[in-house]
Amino acid sequence: MSATSVQRVSSTAGIEVHAPVEGPVADVITPAALDLVARLHGEIEGRRRDALNQRLLVQRELDTGGILDFRSGTEPIRDDPDWRVDPPPPALRDRRVEITGPTDRRMVINALNCGARGFMADFEDANSPSWQNMSQGQVNLADAIRRRIDFDDPSNGKRYELGEETATLLVRPRGWHLPEKHVTVGGEPVAGGLFDFGVYVHANAAELLERGAGPYFYLPKMESWQEAELWRDAFVIAEDSLGLDRGSIRATVLIETIPAAFEMEEILYVLREHSAGLNAGRWDYIFSTIKRFRADQRFLTPDRAQITMTVPFMRAYSELLVSTCHRRGAHAMGGMAALIPSRKDAEANERALDGVRKDKAREAGDGFDGTWVAHPDLVPTAQAEFDAVLGDRPNQVERLRDDVDVSATDLLSVYATPGQITEAGLRANVNVGIQYISSWLRGNGAAAIHGLMEDAATAEISRSQVWQWVQHYAELEDGRTITPELVQQVIGQEMDSIRAEVGDEVFAAARADEARQLFERVALGNTFDEFLTLPAYDLID
Repeated sequence: MSATSVQRVSSTAGIEVHAPVEGPVADVITPAALDLVARLHGEIEGRRRDALNQRLLVQRELDTGGILDFRSGTEPIRDDPDWRVDPPPPALRDRRVEITGPTDRRMVINALNCGARGFMADFEDANSPSWQNMSQGQVNLADAIRRRIDFDDPSNGKRYELGEETATLLVRPRGWHLPEKHVTVGGEPVAGGLFDFGVYVHANAAELLERGAGPYFYLPKMESWQEAELWRDAFVIAEDSLGLDRGSIRATVLIETIPAAFEMEEILYVLREHSAGLNAGRWDYIFSTIKRFRADQRFLTPDRAQITMTVPFMRAYSELLVSTCHRRGAHAMGGMAALIPSRKDAEANERALDGVRKDKAREAGDGFDGTWVAHPDLVPTAQAEFDAVLGDRPNQVERLRDDVDVSATDLLSVYATPGQITEAGLRANVNVGIQYISSWLRGNGAAAIHGLMEDAATAEISRSQVWQWVQHYAELEDGRTITPELVQQVIGQEMDSIRAEVGDEVFAAARADEARQLFERVALGNTFDEFLTLPAYDLID
């Protein structure tokens, strides 16, 4: 990095920003905000690295025949019937429909205006973490909180502004595994999640609380209660630094890794005064199951489209989440409806809406207190299903689901998933994987592909399934073995298909060759990359 790319910030911790901090960005990423990030880094970074190393140790054990089970040593937490998480603040009592999406300016306005109860502004799976996206996203959220956000779209001539009624804002920082390479302390990159959290909470906590809300978060991809403990400590550090009452910061934890499914009680317990519940992060959960049990042929999965929330291992996970949350007085939030409605094709639109109705009716009937959608047009459909169950009640936390009895075997029953591996499924994985990576490299982390809203989690399923199928010599339904050579053949054909679909001019600007090379690395490599976004991060500014 050149000396001109480094902006030294007045911090005793020696924090440096290796990217532009100017204009509105300088009003949010301030020296004081970076001082807080530096403090968080100093107190948490060593333990964060230890937690990531622990993930690798767990993986080695699983690779050599180990299995997951509920924790020994934390039985007193699970067996104690009396503890509860703190009651939710008023702004988080009714969360029946939340919309999610990246932090670009138009998206923020549309999501806050769409009629959902909450908007999860995403610095993680739906966001490509270029410095431009991450820094400008902080500006957009700060402006939205202060109701000074607007946007003039040159593509359609429309002006976007906030309406009178807006959704409650929640923010998802990056997971523990992702760095922020543009910000260093003592030459070390800070954790992306601590940067996202520290800047946002410093800029906005007091303003949010004054407006009757608060600094609310979603926490992604944790694998243990110790990782939740890191976030708890980050919250306490921020509250103490900013003079906030304990528990002002609230967080919903995404249970989207299979190790975390065995530690839901412990995670809630650790975060109990900061807890806003748990969420069933279905897409990452499927990816995590494939990843963690990649060496075990019993965990071979059929086509992605066939792994629905009603297959045994997914059903067990979602029912355990509801019963665990309600036992502890916490909200249980349902998963993402990735279907995209069509404003041009009435038949396709009705198919999408029908799929969403069935999914949300199941969640509301199972006891979930709210759910996620990825598109504003899905909010009324999802809300109707939750209204039918909740009525005037803000949630159904009182429904304890004492009928649920989920064992470790139930959570691991991937072998009972019906379905086959088809050529169409293989082609879909290749096509979606390459198209999504191309989109991500160009700065867009939420991409509409073939009627679904794809993000990093769904792309991870696509590439991890291909890797799993090749490694285990899986067979297509027609008897052909899935080999690297077959996958390469399909990749070539799908590249031609993508070019024909988008046109030569768009294809030429799409970084398609880089996307193909990265997909081949993460889908066909001898070793398994923990996250495709880690090598991809080296390819963006």
